[in-house]
Amino acid sequence: MGFSDPMFGFMDTFGTTFIVVVFVIVISAFIFGIGGSIKTWSKNNNSPQLTIPATVKTKRTKTSGGHGDASASTWYYVTFEVQSGDRMELPVRGHEFGQLAEDDLGLLTFQGTRFINFERQIEPRT
Repeated sequence: MGFSDPMFGFMDTFGTTFIVVVFVIVISAFIFGIGGSIKTWSKNNNSPQLTIPATVKTKRTKTSGGHGDASASTWYYVTFEVQSGDRMELPVRGHEFGQLAEDDLGLLTFQGTRFINFERQIEPRT
């Protein structure tokens, strides 16, 4: 079996085609991911900034990585309930996550899916 063998030519063509297809899939996924992020960013920027009364209902985290010597990444999310009963989950930064507690009442400021601020309302003691 030498280089003039028809099977070798097939495998060479198949291998090259396979690598090109995988490369195109990876690049396409990367482009769609960036495109989705830009679309969300643009939609948030074009949305009005609203401040409405809300209650903190739940908090959750999502962690990835951290195997062996690799560092871990953590994302923080808070679900708010507005007066109509509708709920929205917004990503927040770690220090904001730590300052919020379930059942906190206050004024939520957001723009699209972007959390801006939550100003806790202190209830007067009776």
